[in-house]
Amino acid sequence: MIETNAENIVHAIEYLEQTIDARLELHFCTNESEPDVKISSLAYYEDGSVFSCFIKEHQPSFDEYIVLLLALVPHIKPGFLDAIIKRALQESGNFPEIGGTRDNKSRVFLPTGETALFVLAGDDLDKRFEVQQIFSGDHWFAQQKILKLEPSREGNPIMGGRLLMSPDYVELFTIGRISSPNFSAAFPALEIKTELEWDDLVLNQGVLEQIGEIKNWVQHNKTLLKDWGMARKIKPGFRALFYGPPGTGKTLTATLLGKYTGRKVFRIDLSTVVSKYIGETEKNLSALFNKARHREWILFFDEADALFGKRTTVKDSHDRFANQEISYLLQRVEEFDGLIILASNFKANMDEAFLRRFNSIIQFPFPEETERTLIWRKSFPGIAQFEKKADLPLLLGRFELAGGSIINVVHYACLKSIARSSNKEILLEDVLSGIRKEVEKEGKVFKNIIREAWETGGEARQGGFVKNDNGGELP
Repeated sequence: MIETNAENIVHAIEYLEQTIDARLELHFCTNESEPDVKISSLAYYEDGSVFSCFIKEHQPSFDEYIVLLLALVPHIKPGFLDAIIKRALQESGNFPEIGGTRDNKSRVFLPTGETALFVLAGDDLDKRFEVQQIFSGDHWFAQQKILKLEPSREGNPIMGGRLLMSPDYVELFTIGRISSPNFSAAFPALEIKTELEWDDLVLNQGVLEQIGEIKNWVQHNKTLLKDWGMARKIKPGFRALFYGPPGTGKTLTATLLGKYTGRKVFRIDLSTVVSKYIGETEKNLSALFNKARHREWILFFDEADALFGKRTTVKDSHDRFANQEISYLLQRVEEFDGLIILASNFKANMDEAFLRRFNSIIQFPFPEETERTLIWRKSFPGIAQFEKKADLPLLLGRFELAGGSIINVVHYACLKSIARSSNKEILLEDVLSGIRKEVEKEGKVFKNIIREAWETGGEARQGGFVKNDNGGELP
């Protein structure tokens, strides 16, 4: 795919100009016989540009193509329609048949629905009604949020609204890509990325196989729906639940799925979505899903219990509206055509109505000692050297820490080494200090379980757990 749409856009605008000139010639013709006006088939080059690929994929009709170009041209050549109209009018004056409106500041002529009807149908009433259907809510322009007809003011002709192309598609047809949306109330989500690779993710084989099923959906769902004719039988999207303790790889897995399937991953900020005001949560959710629809994005709801939790027994109006929010969310999740991943610490916290509709439910267990040792090995930078040249990761695997906590400890120990200018040497003392910080974050008591093994070079004889005052097991 080439980077620029320029050659195709220039060609398309010339084609639009020919089409409008032909309509004007027919409109102003004073002879009894109509002029011989010929318009060639859709004008675009199959050059691999984004614009070319869009036209090839959607195969718009002639009418749809002209409407698309009318909505796009003000963003590329603002004076385009003004110049054509001035050229057509022999004297200054109004030309109400072509519709249009003017921006109060720039005074640029902006096409309306009436403009499209005039260019494509002239005075032919049957044809005008046919063209008008392009602006219906069930047309693919509206369904895919490509363009729409702005509602006209009350009492004005219904086709008097402006032709509005989605800003996303203006970007796509000009710079060749759609920028990630900015965080806002209309899209309360941030894109998340990673520099890590699949090899950096340490999970057991069963979990990896389940993740492979999600990869299969991302890569082959279109073939299943279209070529295999399953679009009528199954829902278009995919819903997955990742559950397990914090730091076990749920977020990293979602991010890697996006990285290796070419999809953007957005983490939803539930604090912005959920509102105490009645109806506001549904409004926020509607804006979020409308923005993400047909974008092939991955929506990642972290700590999803806050929004997808169990419905409660209705005791008052607050409970009733909370349950309505969950029901609305369930509906939007089922209708979404992309991949939705929910992350939760506990599967039991999720509403059963959601669980029944998940395509995949994957448990991310707390890593075993061999897995923790591997995480330690992968987490330390390759240039690091361990004190006494010991196999420090092997010893550290005894501590019951999740991958997220291990990364925090490595970060802490490496910064300590750099601050000492110690020739990239990692000291056990620094690592243990980092582990203590992570353990105490969770209100637990730290106990050194590898000091003896470190000092003697043998296996630590001390047990890995001690009892706290409340009877809980602490590392």
